[in-house]
This record gives sequence, C-alpha cells and structure tokens, in this order.
Amino acid sequence: MEPVRYDDRQEIVSLRLQPAVSGKRRNLKKYLYAVLLLLPLLLFIIGFFVIPMLYILYLSFIDTEGPGGTNATYSISNYGRFFTDPYYLHSLWLTIKVSLYTVIVSLLLGYPVALTMAKCSPRVRGLLTLLVASPLLISIVVRNFGWYLLLLPNGTVNQLLIGLGITESPLKLLFSEAGVVIGLSNAYLPFMILSIATSLYNIDPSLEKAAAILGASPFRSFISITLPLSLPGIVSGMVLVFSMSMSAYVTPALMGGANVPVLPVVAYDQIINLLRWTYGSAVSYVLLGITLAIVTIFTRMMEKGRYREVFR
Repeated sequence: MEPVRYDDRQEIVSLRLQPAVSGKRRNLKKYLYAVLLLLPLLLFIIGFFVIPMLYILYLSFIDTEGPGGTNATYSISNYGRFFTDPYYLHSLWLTIKVSLYTVIVSLLLGYPVALTMAKCSPRVRGLLTLLVASPLLISIVVRNFGWYLLLLPNGTVNQLLIGLGITESPLKLLFSEAGVVIGLSNAYLPFMILSIATSLYNIDPSLEKAAAILGASPFRSFISITLPLSLPGIVSGMVLVFSMSMSAYVTPALMGGANVPVLPVVAYDQIINLLRWTYGSAVSYVLLGITLAIVTIFTRMMEKGRYREVFR
C-alpha cells in the first residue's frame, strides 16, 4: 500500500484563497449595506419621478381629437404639430433667448461678488455667503411681487429713471422680456455666485504671487490664471441657471404674463386650461429634450476646448 503524501502546495493555495474569499464577502456586505441605505431614496425617486416621467412620455404619443380623450391613437403627431406651428416655435426660441439673457446677467453680476468672497477674510466671507443665500429663504412668489411693484409704470424704478433724467416716459419693464429676465436673474443669481465662488476657493494663492513676481499685472494675472481656473465653476453655474430658467414657470407667469409665452407657461395652459393633456405632455418633453441637448453640447464644447485641462 502506497503511503499518503502530504503536499505543502495545497496548504499554501488554500491559505491564499481564504483571504481572497473573505475579502469578496466583505465587499459584498459593503455593497449590500450601501444598497439598503440608498433603498428609501431610490424608491422615492422611482415612485415620484421616474414613473410619472414615463407616464408623461406615454401620454405624449397619444393623439386625441377631443379633450375628453375620444378616438385616441398612438402617433408622433403631437411632436409634428409642435415643430410645424410658428407659435410654438416662437415660444421655444423665446424660452431659449430669455434663459440665455438670464445666464449673461447672472454671470456679469455674480462673478465680481464671487471673486470678492474668494479674496476676503473668512469672517467677511461667511457674512457675504449668508447675504447671498438669504434670498433663497424667501418664497419666489413674494420676491416676484416685490419686483412687480418696483417695475410698474409708476413704480420706484421708473420714477427714479425719470427723476434722474435718463428717460422722459416710463419704460415698459413689466409684462416684457426685460421683466422676466430681471425676475429670473434675481431668483437664480445665488446659484451662479456660489458655483463660481466654490471654484475660486480651490485656486492656489501662490500662483498669483508667482505671476506678480514674474512681472504680470493684476489684470494679466486675472486673465491668465484666475479666469481659466474658475471655468469649472462658471460652467456649472451657467448650466444651473440656464436649466432652471428654461423650466421656470412662476416668474414668467407673473412678470411676463401673456406677452412672454415661454414653453413652461404654454405647457401649463395646454394641460390645465385647455385640458389637452397629451399635447401638453409633448410640449413638456420637447422642452426637456432641447434643454438637455443645449446643456450637453455646451459642456462638451467647454471640456474639449482650449482650457480642457482645467476640467480634469
């Protein structure tokens, strides 16, 4: 009878496999715990966002002859009607134009404030942050009614302009594109400021000192160092403000009225007032698709442009 031989290699292999198996089990438990922690949020998002959005998408492909939903057929006629009607195309262009104006105004007003926050002491920075974020604690309806009173033909702004001799007659600031841009800029300016300020906080101050030692002027240092390195914050702020302006309803409805028919107002009228739910759903998805397309193209262009290194 041949004696049983003991192979040391089997023991070495088993010792190597045992830590690997235990490591996989620990990783599996971590993933399981993470899924359990995220489960309430996932259920909330699926129940109150994903499913309603899918249902709206389903409705957008239903064509009805009457408001009661009679003679319903599945087609893309709602989208075809939108892109062939000059009124809705004008509303789409108006929405994009107002949103772009809001982004420009917010950027011009917000960047100096963000730069001041980045250059000041921590105590002053905290105070400025509180002042910038404080309007977000007030309802946007209340803020819009405040601007409504200021922009009236006999309001404070027009009286001030006439008193200073800048204009002889009251300007049409209310129920116009200018009024909507003013209201949206006031509502979303804090998002632009905080986005840019967060990017400016991460810039190493020694870079500007080195540029000054090499003979660069403050303006040259700003153009060559501060502005390019703050581009991620600028892009994120522009995307936030543009996206929220494209989907804003309260401010255009109060400050623009029927004179500024942006797409959110048009979709609301189609669904609530005219009871054309399917066509209103199609208008909503056109607005969503156009917004995503513009944001995606803009971010890709910035990330692959001249200053693409700062986005890595």
